[in-house]
Amino acid sequence: MKDTTKAHIAALLGNFFFGASIVAIKHLIPEVMPSLALNVLRVGIALILFWVLYLFNPGKVSIQKKHIPLFLLCGCTGVAINQILFIKGTALTSGIHASLLGLCTPIAITIIAAWLLKDRITTNKLIGLLLGVSGAATLVLVKTQSVTDSDALGDILIILNAVSYAFYLVLVAPLMHSYKPIHVIRWVFLIGSIIIIPIGLHDFTQIHWELFNWTHWVALTFVVFGATFSAYLLIVYAIGKLGAPKVGTYIYTQPVFATITSMLLYNEQLTPIKIIAAFLIFGGVFMVNRKNS
Repeated sequence: MKDTTKAHIAALLGNFFFGASIVAIKHLIPEVMPSLALNVLRVGIALILFWVLYLFNPGKVSIQKKHIPLFLLCGCTGVAINQILFIKGTALTSGIHASLLGLCTPIAITIIAAWLLKDRITTNKLIGLLLGVSGAATLVLVKTQSVTDSDALGDILIILNAVSYAFYLVLVAPLMHSYKPIHVIRWVFLIGSIIIIPIGLHDFTQIHWELFNWTHWVALTFVVFGATFSAYLLIVYAIGKLGAPKVGTYIYTQPVFATITSMLLYNEQLTPIKIIAAFLIFGGVFMVNRKNS
């Protein structure tokens, strides 16, 4: 299998974890824990796992002085700001709104990459962006007709989270030329954890462990090991092979995965509109990754 094919699979799987995690997060917050408590668990455990991996794959540990500012920015935008805003925003708004507003990320990536990396916006990229947004908007807007638990503040936090994550995807790409993915993600999470853990310690003490049942443990395991540890590794690997703009377009698939998860857990029906929207989304991903003739 070609490396680019593996990278596309990694990007798709990573976004599956991100998309499905919205349902898991809302199952945990605020029923059994505050939002910042989940941030501490999510980032803290993932950090330990990333550094444990170093024992099995030892290599370069230090970072070059010229790259320290870039690592600091990635730690802030990709972990600290991103995680705090995403968890808090998801808790305040509906899962459907969260998945829709997360689509601001590939739009922001295209703009940021054109600004910082001088990446050209081709016709295929423009068509792909339009297809992806159209499909995701169709999928989400159909569902939001019955949604009543959305909050304006939560929506704003999700938008800011999407912009922060877009900056991370663009900023982390140059580091992939000098370091292995595991090396990059290890330091990025260390920097992010130094910010998140002190902020969330009080909320961590407010976790209602006595209220946990097996569904809460499954949701927590999925968020920590799937949507954090595995997803970040997969995404950073894909960025190293494909670049930030292409990987960012896979965010269009998150509403599809969120819908599938909702169908399995909440018995939602698969309508023709949702099928059409799914085809539009995947068509958008295809067009953005297709080279201009």
